[in-house]
Amino acid sequence: MAKILVVDDAAFMRMMIKDTLTKNGYTEILEAQDGALAVETFKAESPDLVIMDITMPNMDGIQALGEMKKINPSSKIVMCSAMGQETMVVEAIKLGALDFIVKPFKPERIIQTVQKVLG
Repeated sequence: MAKILVVDDAAFMRMMIKDTLTKNGYTEILEAQDGALAVETFKAESPDLVIMDITMPNMDGIQALGEMKKINPSSKIVMCSAMGQETMVVEAIKLGALDFIVKPFKPERIIQTVQKVLG
């Protein structure tokens, strides 16, 4: 079973994503509330997939994505963003993000993206 790291500074967002994943059979879920903690968790746990918010304190999702790609260039990372963050989404894709989910998101969009990225 895939190990998934969910990164968002909003606890309710992490809970919502985690809940959606759990209901769909993904049980190994790690959490981090900012980019810096996400990078530490990524180093320690080597998750199969990272679902990460773009806008966070300490280190944003773009910076964390860059760090994770340095650690493991083939890592699978999906970004989450609110409407109006298109320039950041483009930057994330250039840095190697595989996909992005726009907030507020529907549970089926999360699962569809996870299944597509994990194959």
